[in-house]
Amino acid sequence: MRILVTGGAGFIGSNLVDVLMEQGHEVTVLDNLSVGKVTNIGHHLESEHFHFVNDTILNVTTLERLIRQADLIYHLAAVVGPKYVVENPLGTIITNVRGTENVLELAFKYWVETVIASSSEIYGKSTAAPLSEDDDRILGSTTVGRWSYSDAKAIDEYFALAYAKRGLPVTIVRYFNAYGPRLDPRGYGSVIARFITQALRGEPLTVYDDGQQTRCFTYVADTLRGTMLAATVKEAAGQVFNIGSNCETTILALAALIRQLTGSASEIVHVPYETAYGPAFEETRRRVPDVTRAREVLSFEAQISLEEGLRRTLEWFRDREMVDW
Repeated sequence: MRILVTGGAGFIGSNLVDVLMEQGHEVTVLDNLSVGKVTNIGHHLESEHFHFVNDTILNVTTLERLIRQADLIYHLAAVVGPKYVVENPLGTIITNVRGTENVLELAFKYWVETVIASSSEIYGKSTAAPLSEDDDRILGSTTVGRWSYSDAKAIDEYFALAYAKRGLPVTIVRYFNAYGPRLDPRGYGSVIARFITQALRGEPLTVYDDGQQTRCFTYVADTLRGTMLAATVKEAAGQVFNIGSNCETTILALAALIRQLTGSASEIVHVPYETAYGPAFEETRRRVPDVTRAREVLSFEAQISLEEGLRRTLEWFRDREMVDW
């Protein structure tokens, strides 16, 4: 197939590209390298079956040319990471909303199947556990910039579901804290990347707040399997799926496990959120996915344990130089 991966030089996107190339597809990556890195896809640049376009999803001319030639779109391009969102809410909104609108409008025009990458951030401050795809969203004030990301992703989903009602084969996957090789401490999955980097350098592991907030971390191979099933299972079209592990871990326990696996003597220190993100930052205390729908429709369940996934991730970090981090 001719597959377009927007954001394909990023953490999840580049790992997806690796799998697609192994399967023998013709893959085109559209990425403006604002967060992604050309080194993530550099090993494919010489292949005649791989094409890289250094541009943005906001450039409709480029986007139309690429979508017109595609059989399938994985739309992963987005502004991600709390730091980027808080520092540049306008860029977050424009890229995540207008960019996705562009992708879906052109996918509809040329009738190209599309998988939209969304986020567990959709649920905001909801205290429901586990969180099912149809649960209510609970968000803070519009004066708290952090929630702009959640709202932007929700608008993306509204667009996708509206096009699905018109018959376009489009599916939404909500990621729950993916991690693995190519994580960047400054971008998506920053908590695991930050802890590993600090541990390997012998620096204190900085745990925000009391560390009792919980997340369900999902190794990237599981994330990719769920994403690709969303494109290949016919019944998935028009639906939303939580893609993640349902194994809940506190951030403090995560820090302790990473310190153990690295053999680091780093101390664990607690840092207020406002030190990292400024005043008026809000965080979700707990986030656990209900994966019933993914299991029943996609036959998807996360398979790789946190400890095993961290070992694989740590191996990647140790095999490369962490320059400029």
